[in-house]
Amino acid sequence: MSSIKILSPQLANQIAAGEVVERPASVLKELVENSLDAGAKRIDIDIEQGGVKLIKVRDDGHGIAEAELALALSRHATSKIDDLQDLEAVATLGFRGEALASIASVSRLALTSSAEGCANGWKAVSEGRDMEVDLQPAAHPKGTSVEVRDLFFNTPARRKFLRTEGTEYNRIDDSIKKLALSRMDIAFSLRHNQRAKINLHPANTQLEQEKRVADICGPAFMQQALYVDNDRTGIRLWGWMGLPTFSRSQADLQHFFVNGRCIRDKVVSHAIRQAYQDVLYHGRHPAYVLFLEIEPADVDVNVHPTKHEVRFRDSRAIHGFVYGTLNKALAQDRPQDHLQTGEMVAGQPQNLQQTEWQPNQSTLQFPTGAGQTQTSSSYAQFSGASQGAVNTPMDAYQSLYNTQMPEEQGDIPPMGFAIAQLKGIYILAENAQGMIIVDMHAAHERITYERMKTAFDDQGLVSQPLLVPESLSVSEREAEITDKSSEIFTQLGFVVERAAAESIIVREIPAILRGSEVEGLLRDVISDLLMHGSSERIRHHINEILSTMACHGSVRANRKLTIPEMNALLRDMEATERSGQCNHGRPTWSQLTLDELDKLFLRGR
Repeated sequence: MSSIKILSPQLANQIAAGEVVERPASVLKELVENSLDAGAKRIDIDIEQGGVKLIKVRDDGHGIAEAELALALSRHATSKIDDLQDLEAVATLGFRGEALASIASVSRLALTSSAEGCANGWKAVSEGRDMEVDLQPAAHPKGTSVEVRDLFFNTPARRKFLRTEGTEYNRIDDSIKKLALSRMDIAFSLRHNQRAKINLHPANTQLEQEKRVADICGPAFMQQALYVDNDRTGIRLWGWMGLPTFSRSQADLQHFFVNGRCIRDKVVSHAIRQAYQDVLYHGRHPAYVLFLEIEPADVDVNVHPTKHEVRFRDSRAIHGFVYGTLNKALAQDRPQDHLQTGEMVAGQPQNLQQTEWQPNQSTLQFPTGAGQTQTSSSYAQFSGASQGAVNTPMDAYQSLYNTQMPEEQGDIPPMGFAIAQLKGIYILAENAQGMIIVDMHAAHERITYERMKTAFDDQGLVSQPLLVPESLSVSEREAEITDKSSEIFTQLGFVVERAAAESIIVREIPAILRGSEVEGLLRDVISDLLMHGSSERIRHHINEILSTMACHGSVRANRKLTIPEMNALLRDMEATERSGQCNHGRPTWSQLTLDELDKLFLRGR
């Protein structure tokens, strides 16, 4: 082994470049983030050959004074932090002071800038090898331009790992779109090989922001997205979350920003998955564009050289806030949020049968465990539910709802009124916009499931002692978190005690989980507690059982329904949370508007 020595500045910068300059897209990200930190309102980008030949970023920010231009290309030189206190509450995108020096070490870089109040601009040129800076006057408006040419010209080993021009451009396109989402108030333009690719105007109102999101993520996303905005002291979550029916085969439309920084975080990802787990089809991924705003001191962004990862001071609180916000938004989404009520469209029949309807009135009956039945708004004695089948006869609709012809026509409900049943599977209804098609089993399944969950929550978890307590061998760390979380386990219906340094004993379990494989479930819960500080696995497992019970207790295909029964189901869909999807994430209804029907039959042409 050779003797210890100090690395040359050039080699040290090239090593640093390996951390922050992976490909043209990472160079562009660093340059655009510098422009944003400089207070730019417009950023224009030109690239050639996927960014390998040229990357040019021009902004109208504060600019750099002549005396500081050469210093800006030095390593660990920055205007964004001064002391440790600044580092502990970083409010800028860049702060390490390595980007420009690292980029200059593997390219031919020219930095031209003019600060406010200066008579003219100045240009600093640096080329890889010796990294000597040549300074000369140059005409330039207020702001800064950075030209990066011939990336990796002096490090051919790095250059050969670059992909095709098209692939590198696609990475740049993706990076710019993320930055454009992070700062809606900034105008962006992108040209590739002299051809305009992106031209985004500032978006300050919600309508303008939704247009920008549609331009970047596609209009289909915005057409099937919910807007959320929830804040409490020191924290706010806002943005757009795709409806469960707009799920993806891969996680390619997921954008999460913390204080304007696009990040990947296990705590956040876990919270979002949990919020969608009850409505998303198996194997699908949700789509979202969400922004979390918290105090800079409550998040550490200095945990990774690329600044893609963060660490929260209180990850458990963040997890709960994100999960609670999104879960509530999904729960409150009902058919009427996507439909309009009102009188029938001109020329449409007005003699539809209407049904007297009381919101939230139950139409299903469940056993009370004492030989009697009661309305499902309070599903009592849930500890006995796992012992017998749940009786949810669709016949109950007919006895509770009677068809009436009102003296005067009122507003048309969002889901309209039933007119027929198709193949014993679908309900056809007419509403103000046109025709509604409902999968009756899927819809009834969700209604039953939501009522069972509500009743279950009202009654709480009933624990059942094990005849023979079960001992589990765990690690010392797992035993400690179990001991500390005994209150959480009690709330979940478990009585779990620490028996030794690496052993725990399960004495009681929720009655509804009797017969389930409890050991694996508990181990997963403990793992969640260690990683996220909380766990929804037990509740998720209970929900799976309730879902199965609801599925078996719902109206089956080929069951003939009367018009009153069909109307009753439509009214229940309007009053039930998450009724747009069945328990398995499939849609329960679809709308065909009058315009869409006219197009099918070429009317008006």
